[in-house]
Amino acid sequence: MSSRVSRRAFVTGTLGLAFAAALPGAGRAQGAADAPGGLKLGEPFAFRFDDLIARARTAAGDPFREPYRPLPEVTAAIDYAAHGQIKFKPDLALYADGPSAYPATFFHLGEFFQAAVKMHRVVDGQAQEILYSPDYFAMPADSPAHRLPPDAGFAGFRLQESTGEDRWRTHDWLAFLGASYFRAIGELEQYGLSARGVLIDAAVPDRPEEFPLFTEFYIAPAEEGEAVVIHALLDGPSLTGAFRFQATRGKAVVMEVEKHLFLRRDVQRLGIAPVTSMFWYGEHDRPFRVDWRPEVHDSDGLALWTGGGEHLWRPLRNPQATTVSSFLDENPRGFGLAQRDRNPEHFLDGVRYENRPTLWVEPLGDWGRGAVELLEIPTDDEIHDNIGAYWVPEAPARAGDALTYRYRLHWVAHEPFLPGTIARTVATRIGRGGEPGKPRPAGVRKFVVEFEGGPLPYLKTGVIPEAVITASRGEVSHVFVEAVPGLFGRWRAHFDLTAAGSEPVELRLYLSLDGEPQTETWLFQYVPRLES
Repeated sequence: MSSRVSRRAFVTGTLGLAFAAALPGAGRAQGAADAPGGLKLGEPFAFRFDDLIARARTAAGDPFREPYRPLPEVTAAIDYAAHGQIKFKPDLALYADGPSAYPATFFHLGEFFQAAVKMHRVVDGQAQEILYSPDYFAMPADSPAHRLPPDAGFAGFRLQESTGEDRWRTHDWLAFLGASYFRAIGELEQYGLSARGVLIDAAVPDRPEEFPLFTEFYIAPAEEGEAVVIHALLDGPSLTGAFRFQATRGKAVVMEVEKHLFLRRDVQRLGIAPVTSMFWYGEHDRPFRVDWRPEVHDSDGLALWTGGGEHLWRPLRNPQATTVSSFLDENPRGFGLAQRDRNPEHFLDGVRYENRPTLWVEPLGDWGRGAVELLEIPTDDEIHDNIGAYWVPEAPARAGDALTYRYRLHWVAHEPFLPGTIARTVATRIGRGGEPGKPRPAGVRKFVVEFEGGPLPYLKTGVIPEAVITASRGEVSHVFVEAVPGLFGRWRAHFDLTAAGSEPVELRLYLSLDGEPQTETWLFQYVPRLES
């Protein structure tokens, strides 16, 4: 993952490829038909997920080949502004006239999406390629897209809201665009962070990150309220893959993912179920006068539910150097990047950061031993996705390996499995240590962590929970716990940390009463010299 990946558009990597194996019926052939609504279709052929898996497995034994990128000098001229002016005509959407309740519309190629991706409809076990035509798109007369060849192809697709709603032509709820990126809206009707098919060698020294590409999609119809089944083929220099997504549009969006990966070569960091987001600054690390808004982020923390049942919260950071933090676990119950702060006064921005979804990964089956990793990359603006979270298996990823994973993605307002029996972290604040009215000692930082909910609103008058604090090094002092004045049910813990040198300090805190945790566990990585 690069700190230069735009979050205003899905950006492909420089790598990726369509498989060399030809599909039955690929291309416009005699006997091809038109779909209802005017889309041009290739010849039908039988489609099964098992066959897609077999194709991916076979392709992994062949050398990687570059994808079809029609006239790169033309697609490079379709910049962000020009791409935004190219609109798919909604009346031509796949399944606009049925049998699916959720029509699909398509993205055009552009500067950031130069590789052609094949699209297919699947009805009654028969697939047909959707053949590109510039006539599907409304675009300005002077758009560079007019210079592309007739077989240019599509960049990706999105699912529109149900045709049972008047707004279906203008509102979508799921989008696949760029490399293996995809997004869905949450309960608060906003897009935000992204998921990816797989992460390969992000932040590995002397080895560039690889961005494999979804090269083919197969979209099946679904009745309203049912899961839309989408199949996808993945290809890249290091691996191939076959994916099945079952996406359900309800109050939130829930997707069940099954993926089969086949490695062409060794991978040093193989990220499973990767989530990508943006954190520029928040309440705990806002640089002085860097921007007029109080906070700017799509997500503000990493939430984890360990295999042992502990709930952890790690506030995100915008570090001065790229940092990878590993949280060892076995059969994790879940993890995700969350936007917990929902107060619009904390953002004051028309893009509505307070409504960005939380994305929770729920593993299905036995994932074994490994680690949830948190990748934090320095950024100086909000346009870069600089945060990643993903699962890394303990076993090395070697050429010839075949790996299968299943999980659910929950695009929601709040993490779905945080129990009501413990309070959650709602604020992290950092300032100068010491005591008011006295000289502030050098090298001392004060941390104030606030918790809310769970049993805290029901504590009897005079009962004060204990702050249980550990630090990997340094000295903790001035520990103090209090109810937050004016905010019923919210408690805060104060403590000072004195730590010399520049090595990171790993902090851990929770509130306890009679030896029982009353809150989730707050984690933080503090770097004294860099953050002094």
